[in-house]
Amino acid sequence: MRNLRFTISYDGTAYSGFQIQPNADTIQQRLEQAVYLLTGEQVKVASSGRTDAGVHAKAQVINFTTNSKIPVERWCLALNARLPKDIVAHTAEEVPPSFHSRKAAKRKTYCYTIRSVRFPDVFHRNYEYHHPTHLNVEAMSEALPCLLGEHDFTSFCTVRTDKEVKVRTLYEARMVLETDELTGGGQVERIRIIVTGNGFLYNMVRIIVGTLIQIGEGKRPSSDMQRILEARNRAEAGPTAEAMGLMLWKVEY
Repeated sequence: MRNLRFTISYDGTAYSGFQIQPNADTIQQRLEQAVYLLTGEQVKVASSGRTDAGVHAKAQVINFTTNSKIPVERWCLALNARLPKDIVAHTAEEVPPSFHSRKAAKRKTYCYTIRSVRFPDVFHRNYEYHHPTHLNVEAMSEALPCLLGEHDFTSFCTVRTDKEVKVRTLYEARMVLETDELTGGGQVERIRIIVTGNGFLYNMVRIIVGTLIQIGEGKRPSSDMQRILEARNRAEAGPTAEAMGLMLWKVEY
């Protein structure tokens, strides 16, 4: 048996998340189906994390064990020929039998993109959340530093989670602003919120973003983020931001 690790990208728009579910089209199902078509084996694909319905991945990491003797350098081409166009395998390597893509992950980075101008971008509509009115990016940026370090993130986790321990460590929480090149007026067109941590709770990034949007709208002060964090109460935080703006950016081992 060989244990193979892959880096894959996917557009999550058409899928009900990564994890296999009854009567639903998922990324894991498509990957396992592709492996079956290639080798005749029914494998169990593990991933670094279970992205939600509509969430994308630039560099998701997966692994599975196989008896196939296909050379590792041919796996990506062979899988891509059997995968839908919105899922692509980029790299493949053989790893020790003990490697597990979720358990071995040390850091993950997510990027959430907001388009903050009057009209949506037809070409990026599936990959960013459109907010048609002005957002106070200075206030949003001021709210982020308090999230750095080790904290109980209960306030930023859906009540449906099965995780008993809600302590996580954030190493990075920052914003990148992109201006509108077409108008030349220097207006902020896109806001990218980049968060790196040792792990994330269910909907954690999207709830943080939903709270930031309320701060940007002037509905909350920047200082409210600290209060919400300390409250350890989901009801104190903002709404869960829409899925299409979120992308799993990178996984480090």
